[in-house]
Amino acid sequence: MADTARRAFVTTLVALAVIVCALALWKVKIVLALVFLGLILAAAMRPGIDRLAEHKVPRPLGVALHYLAIAGVLAVVLWLVVPRAIDQVDQAIGGVPTSQLELKQKAKHSTGIKHEFFVGLQRRLQKLPSAGSVVHGAVTVGTKAIEALVGIFFVFATAAYWIFERERAIGLVTSMMARKHRKTVHDTWELIDAKLGAFVRGQLLLITFVATVLSLAFWAIGVPFWLLLGIFAGIVEIIPVIGPLLAGAVAVGVGLTASWHVALAAGIAVLVVRQLEDYVVIPRVMGHVTGLSPLLVLVSVSCVGLLFGGFYVLLATPLVAVLVTLLDVIVRDKDPAEEDVPAVLFANAKEG
Repeated sequence: MADTARRAFVTTLVALAVIVCALALWKVKIVLALVFLGLILAAAMRPGIDRLAEHKVPRPLGVALHYLAIAGVLAVVLWLVVPRAIDQVDQAIGGVPTSQLELKQKAKHSTGIKHEFFVGLQRRLQKLPSAGSVVHGAVTVGTKAIEALVGIFFVFATAAYWIFERERAIGLVTSMMARKHRKTVHDTWELIDAKLGAFVRGQLLLITFVATVLSLAFWAIGVPFWLLLGIFAGIVEIIPVIGPLLAGAVAVGVGLTASWHVALAAGIAVLVVRQLEDYVVIPRVMGHVTGLSPLLVLVSVSCVGLLFGGFYVLLATPLVAVLVTLLDVIVRDKDPAEEDVPAVLFANAKEG
């Protein structure tokens, strides 16, 4: 009886400890997500920093050069794109009635999709919040913007620290393992790092490719707000499977505001770019970086989005790639040193 009671007590303590840890991790999930995002960014930058180090460039300076390059690219994109995008937004807003009288006239003289749009807009305008609610909303938006800036700074700081501390961390972890497992743990860590880095660099190339090609295609077709739609299509490439479908639906919907011919051409353009991406760009640029099937990606993205929210969708594919790699090594007994990761922009370490 005493032994049974002791076992029941220990089991209860373990169960409570697991529940408490799960609740604690749930509370700090945003911090864990930002840390993981920082590790992914570090994995993407590491080959470039290592290449600079081979040319006698100190690692801190290499990190700073990468951050300056990121800031420079963003500045150039904003300088080239934002003015045109603002013009298109102004055109879109300028076409929307600004008073109830104008709205009623638009709804009265429009038909089909435009009629439904203006009727829905009229209903929304009738439910506009009060001035106090608007002020409260502005304060909330300002707070969220500050939180976003703090989060971005946290991610970049984490990435920088991880660049410098990774080898020490790997050494600490492997030192606590049995000697026969140390090489496997080290190689698995390197494999995960290589996959994450290649995935991020490949995604950035795909976003640039899709945004540029579709923007030019929409412009040639005559789709309204072609630049905004092209940028949107590039950004939603971050969301696997669902993103391209959403981009195509939005492009067709906007094209319908011009004519069905434009909508059809926009849909064909998205389809052609998607096929080009699937059969030419991805195999040549990324290969099978993560080793995940489209079905697994779709299920993981959907589950993560439903459980945690839209922000965490960005981390769904990298997280599943890490879990699948660990399962391959631990359960399927694969040798991580023999796994090949496609090089995206940089050669793999084992390739020299």
